[in-house]
Amino acid sequence: ELVSSGKADILMKGQIHTDDFLRAVLHKEKGLRSGHVMSHVFILETTHLDRLTLVTDGAMNIAPDLVQKADIILNAVYLAQLLGIDTPKVGVLAATELVNPDMQATVDAAVLSKMSERRQFPCCEIDGPFALDNAVSDLAAEIKRIPGSVAGNCDILLVPNIEAGNMLAKSYVYLAQGRVAGVLVGASAPVVLTSRADSAQAKLYSIATAMLMADLRRASRLKIGKVHF
Repeated sequence: ELVSSGKADILMKGQIHTDDFLRAVLHKEKGLRSGHVMSHVFILETTHLDRLTLVTDGAMNIAPDLVQKADIILNAVYLAQLLGIDTPKVGVLAATELVNPDMQATVDAAVLSKMSERRQFPCCEIDGPFALDNAVSDLAAEIKRIPGSVAGNCDILLVPNIEAGNMLAKSYVYLAQGRVAGVLVGASAPVVLTSRADSAQAKLYSIATAMLMADLRRASRLKIGKVHF
């Protein structure tokens, strides 16, 4: 209520379950609804790749459809631009880099890629489907003969569902000892959404990210048919 009324600038999750926290964020009267799809973004400090890598959505949308994925991309692009990545490269992930009609994630990826080619998305390049290796590794993309400027160089990884995103980000923390931040984008105010088990450092980075988001308004618009987002 303090944030929605403007008396505070940033909402942060503490030692409570995510579903309870999001129930308050989505409250019709006192929540932080903005009219945009809300989505979570993990920011991975992938120093070995000499760049940040954004992973979305691993905490908010369970199984997004094509239209939701499009808006989730816009949220991540908005955040990437705040972090200094002017024209982020977006890789749409699946289990394979080949389009398979029996795997909806690959079909969605192909459609989003074509939409980007037709300039339906502002300020970013989108390609896919990619398996994780050829999304982040130039060598893997070269070996598998995947062309294009996005392959192997993705700034943003759009995952097919919440399980994939959550496991990808947490495996980076707990198996590779990587540093991460986590925020919710698309709300009417910045929201810090971290795990209860996250380190103090991860929470500090998340607060710093939310500070960048304060008082800024997203201008990007997406056109799908006659519908604007």
